[in-house]
Amino acid sequence: MTDRMRGRVLVARLDDAGDVLLAGPAVRAVRTLAREVVFLAGPRGRAAAELLPGVDRVVTWHAPWIDHTPPPVTEERVADLVGRVRGVDEAVILTSFHQSALPLALLLRLAGVGRIAAISNDYPGSLLDVRHRVDEDVDVPEAERMLAVARAAGFELPDGDDGGLAVRRPLPDIGAFAGGGSYVVVHPGTSAPARTWPAERHRQTVRELTEDGHRVVVTGTERDLTAYVAGGDAADLGGRTTLAELAAVIEGAGVLVAGNTGPAHLAAAVGTPVVSLFAPVVAAARWAPYGVPAVLLGDQDAPCRGTRARLCPVPGHPCLSQVTSEQVVKAVRELTQ
Repeated sequence: MTDRMRGRVLVARLDDAGDVLLAGPAVRAVRTLAREVVFLAGPRGRAAAELLPGVDRVVTWHAPWIDHTPPPVTEERVADLVGRVRGVDEAVILTSFHQSALPLALLLRLAGVGRIAAISNDYPGSLLDVRHRVDEDVDVPEAERMLAVARAAGFELPDGDDGGLAVRRPLPDIGAFAGGGSYVVVHPGTSAPARTWPAERHRQTVRELTEDGHRVVVTGTERDLTAYVAGGDAADLGGRTTLAELAAVIEGAGVLVAGNTGPAHLAAAVGTPVVSLFAPVVAAARWAPYGVPAVLLGDQDAPCRGTRARLCPVPGHPCLSQVTSEQVVKAVRELTQ
């Protein structure tokens, strides 16, 4: 194995699209020495993995210890993963602070993977060759946390790479979706109710942005929600775009208005400023839009802080319900001037 050829390297991030997008800098570091980069993604992360520069092939597997709707652990499921990753020479397992890399490391050992790197504050025994330790009480941006694992494994970003988020080019032509001229994208959906700003506030914001002179495009997968938020004031692209098309729509926007959700990280990857409606159930220092101008709205000291709750544990959802449409419109103005 030469310095330039580290063989076939698997990079794993098994949760959602935003998590996968934040793994981009780590992937590009691995790419500098790997003959082939295989990305192991969960079902909700596959489309994002396919957008990452440096990925040669994507393998999808539904991890029982990661997913919010975990499948059962069966011999057949384990054998399926082991069979599909045979031939991998080494692996870089990427996780959040509340996840363990060790179950996947065990399965990769069964597949014959010879060298495995990951963060583990728990004793890994012979499951890891590179055990990277971090102080979990220190909030580090997720992209930097994952890049640190790649570096610990001996992979560095290429010269001239600033470590920002990125997507493959070229992106699709989205003229049929967004038309010409400037616009603001409003993305009302999130993967967890605890991170969601009320739909009526989104609708009111769309109306006020239009009155403020902006053309507005509403995006998302929940068609009833996007139709309601768009009303008669905005273009409704609900359910009409692939992730790559959504990236192109967001790239063409002056600003994205969104919660802590995948499209906020997609905006960071295409360089679009974000008005971030951020619930503090996870730390903004870790998960806020990375490397782009952003205005963070929401009470970051609310009682739900750090709970990682998917359903709001505080009556009235005060961390976000107190954010007004006027504040969002003002933030959009600040980011577009």
